[in-house]
Amino acid sequence: MSEQTPATGTPDETLPEGTEALKVESHDPAVPAAYAAFMREGWDDREDVVPPASFVERTAQRRERLAAAFPGERLVLPGGGFKVRSNDTDYRFRVDTGHVYLTGNQTTDAVLVVEDGESVLYARPRSGRDSDEFFRDRAYGALWAGKRPSLGELADRLGMTVKHVDELPDVLARPGKTRVHRGVSADVDRQVPGDDGLDADLARVVSELRLVKDDWEVDQLQEACDITALGFADSVAEWDRVLEFGERWIEGTFFRRARAMGNDIGYDSIVGAGSHATTLHWIDNDGPVLPGQLLLLDMGVEGRELYTADVTRTLPVDGRFTALQRELYELVLAAQEAGIAAAVPGRPFAGIHDASMRVLAFGLEDLGLLPVSAEEALDPDSKVYSRWTLHGTSHMLGLDVHDCGRAAPEAYKEATLEAGMVLTVEPGVYFQEDDLLAPEHLRGIGIRIEDDVLLTDDGPRNLSASLPRTADDVEAWMDQHRR
Repeated sequence: MSEQTPATGTPDETLPEGTEALKVESHDPAVPAAYAAFMREGWDDREDVVPPASFVERTAQRRERLAAAFPGERLVLPGGGFKVRSNDTDYRFRVDTGHVYLTGNQTTDAVLVVEDGESVLYARPRSGRDSDEFFRDRAYGALWAGKRPSLGELADRLGMTVKHVDELPDVLARPGKTRVHRGVSADVDRQVPGDDGLDADLARVVSELRLVKDDWEVDQLQEACDITALGFADSVAEWDRVLEFGERWIEGTFFRRARAMGNDIGYDSIVGAGSHATTLHWIDNDGPVLPGQLLLLDMGVEGRELYTADVTRTLPVDGRFTALQRELYELVLAAQEAGIAAAVPGRPFAGIHDASMRVLAFGLEDLGLLPVSAEEALDPDSKVYSRWTLHGTSHMLGLDVHDCGRAAPEAYKEATLEAGMVLTVEPGVYFQEDDLLAPEHLRGIGIRIEDDVLLTDDGPRNLSASLPRTADDVEAWMDQHRR
């Protein structure tokens, strides 16, 4: 690949006085003054006609709701910038969730300021062709990193006032009560003295605004689930390669679908064959896929507007469950069905987990695993069944795979469910290879089934229902797609 990601450098000595420092590398060729002058001539730098995005009215309403929560205050929400992966190469940029929720902007280095009922986006536009940035700068130059939008193009697309980010320091220096969405931009954090209480409250409200999804957001999540289902089917269609190359092949296959039809994967894919399935966040994905094993796939596509799916299926590598695998799979499926049935407006969020765990606890009792009765194990002061279930059953889903993470407990995990919430239902059982309290024939087996569920007044709607869930349907689906 061409050297193309940012590292701090200094302008070449041949540059005209006043030229900004560029992000260049010491191994870049010298740029004589004649070359620099010639590069500034003969370019068509007109602005494009950019129609408003489909979300413009929604983001404006969200900003109004945020401003109403903090009247008379200055609210600062950065979008973030590049993050180093290795030396002079960066990760692909992904904007901060709170920032994109309120603006729709996905460019780097932008900062939203909401103050006195007005919202301004301070953004870094493309440079003019009268500077060297466009052909020399590895982070922002059009010839290195692509053409950034102008301030006018951003304003037209986002439907809001956009000013140059160079004006931001003067705004942040003005007196007034200021809250910052911290941890996104070190530069902004440095410019505004921190107040843990004020800033944490802003982060809480930004999370809580996202708890209930509107119809447009639900459409985005449905699209992400639909593309995710295609990615699962792609993986099974290449089963011969899966058996040859192992977990890595599925990771790459699913990523291809995510990039082709969405923006990216919503989180690192979990591809766990055999005992790797018992590691909850197994993302090394470097093991073999062997006959007789179960294969746990926890994967989700992030769509173009950054809403993500989060789906898990556990598949028999041979295409058919053994009697034991089927028994355990159907126990997890029954637990998931109970959890989905509890995903009803007006009921407690924790009720989803409780319903699923009740099924699993009695199933574990039937397997002879519990040191006490299932009823005793379910007591909050016991929970010994959790040795084999490990995690919670649900989390909110949206722009983040674990969405609304800064919401107050009383608004989220201790709250009553509302129509419009989208959450996962994902019980599982996990028998570690080294668990001497589990019978030997169970050790190394991990099973999870996860779907993305929209709460409605008419009952739960499974957004990922196009992927099969029953053991019979999983086997038939694998027969259909495997080559």
